[in-house]
Amino acid sequence: MQGLLSETAGLVTFVRTVQTGSFSAAAKSLGATPSSASKRVSRLEVLLGAKLFRRSTRVLTLTPEGEAFYERVMPLLRELESSTDVVQSHGATSGHLRVSLPGEMGRLLLGPIFSHFMQAYPGISLEIGMTDRHVDILRDNYDIAFRVGHSDHNGLMSKTLSHLDMVLVAAPSLIERYGKVEETAKLRELPFARYSVQGRPYPVRFADGLEILPRGRLDLDSATAIKEAAKLGLGVAHVLKRIVQKDIDDGSLVVLLPNYELEKLPFRALHAFGRMPNLRMQLLTDFVTNFIRASA
Repeated sequence: MQGLLSETAGLVTFVRTVQTGSFSAAAKSLGATPSSASKRVSRLEVLLGAKLFRRSTRVLTLTPEGEAFYERVMPLLRELESSTDVVQSHGATSGHLRVSLPGEMGRLLLGPIFSHFMQAYPGISLEIGMTDRHVDILRDNYDIAFRVGHSDHNGLMSKTLSHLDMVLVAAPSLIERYGKVEETAKLRELPFARYSVQGRPYPVRFADGLEILPRGRLDLDSATAIKEAAKLGLGVAHVLKRIVQKDIDDGSLVVLLPNYELEKLPFRALHAFGRMPNLRMQLLTDFVTNFIRASA
């Protein structure tokens, strides 16, 4: 037992390698080199007297012994990760968080995070990335990611914080060209500035189950770009209502089919640390949740 406890680095590296799928990705997330990560796991295998991985030039897969060991050791490391939370008060919580925020929603959150959250918790440091792309939390070494919409979680822990209103908007110039939109069928005739990821445009979904695949010659992967394209009359935008509310208020964009309810999109927090996030992650999640709900 003492020998296994002396290989804490090997245990952590083993678990992170399983989570990320390679020694190089695990090493990056741990601030180590791929060769040192491989050596740590090799030492662990020698100590255990069993092979944990099947290694090849292209694929790294768990052996049956590796699978069994991972299932046993992962919960223990998860508890160790969160153990400091037991002895820290909220105000004294410290540590670093690497956070992914969705682009346009992130812009709404930055001000409150900077002016309120960071002042309330001076011991917590933040590294924030902003993109509508769904980052790989483990491979990109994020502690927590906030996402809008439906997506595969790939084994990550997910918590839905809120459901956000969607809206269809267009520039007055586009409405002048194509006429008023009074029925959903009219949407099939209009060009869209489409939200698209990896060449796949997202459909427009209504609360009653109706789904329309928008057409258009402009595909974009950020809400910011879609909003700007819509304001220039290049297409209809299917976006979060709160990110275009100012444009609706000043007349730059007009709401289409206001009496038809669109399907709301979930706003989620995702992380890779077991069933419960550590305290600093929980504090940030609670802060973001309260802000989103208060500003609805």
